[in-house]
Amino acid sequence: MAQWYEDLFQDFADKYDDESFTQGTTGEVDFFEQEIGFNKACRILDIGCGTGRHSIELARRGYAVTGIDLSESLLSKARKVALEKNLKIDFILQDARDFNFNESFDLAIMICEGAFPLMETDEMNFSILRNAYQSLEKGGKLIFTTLNGLYPLFHSVKEFIEKGASEEEQTSEEHFDLMTFRYYSIYECTDDKGETKKLHCNERYYVPSEISWLLKSIGFQTADIFSCKLGAFSRNDKLTSDDFEMLVIAVK
Repeated sequence: MAQWYEDLFQDFADKYDDESFTQGTTGEVDFFEQEIGFNKACRILDIGCGTGRHSIELARRGYAVTGIDLSESLLSKARKVALEKNLKIDFILQDARDFNFNESFDLAIMICEGAFPLMETDEMNFSILRNAYQSLEKGGKLIFTTLNGLYPLFHSVKEFIEKGASEEEQTSEEHFDLMTFRYYSIYECTDDKGETKKLHCNERYYVPSEISWLLKSIGFQTADIFSCKLGAFSRNDKLTSDDFEMLVIAVK
């Protein structure tokens, strides 16, 4: 049985690119360049690349990029756009839970919950971080965004859930589990074929101390965590309990 994220992205490539959270690509790529010192020799891996928005912008600026994703639909659009722009990018159908490029990359990015933390178990999420580590050269960086567990902790669970729907729209299927830090919700959307989908979503929230422990237990030397602002990533923005997402930068 397919998971909700597989169902969502089966025919959602065009709709995905119209989402508000995909509109910060240029500023985010500016930040990636700063983090690698504008070194055009750096090889970059885009985990959960989707329609390739970051990969394509990085390639346009002269970087060698490989993008992996679980959705053939999203990858097909990525390949089409890259071809139209005359850009050479390796877009590979690959499960983020099962890959190892054997120290082939200097930078790995995983933005907008491209894979982590959507998986249905903590072990699967852990395997994604481990695979990213194994694919990096010594001294390489992993930059990713993930859901900030401080947000629902600081705000009442009731307030957190009601931000997404009015009281009369709430269902028993929509709740935040404080024991597992998983948010269960219903997402309704219309795909590229005009079909309406009702998906039962399940996302894992992490607190900063968990992320630091996970990364260092894998072998990363450092793990810095900041506020995540759409299109404006910065090391100057301290993470707070009002930030829905966090920006993580780890060095192997």
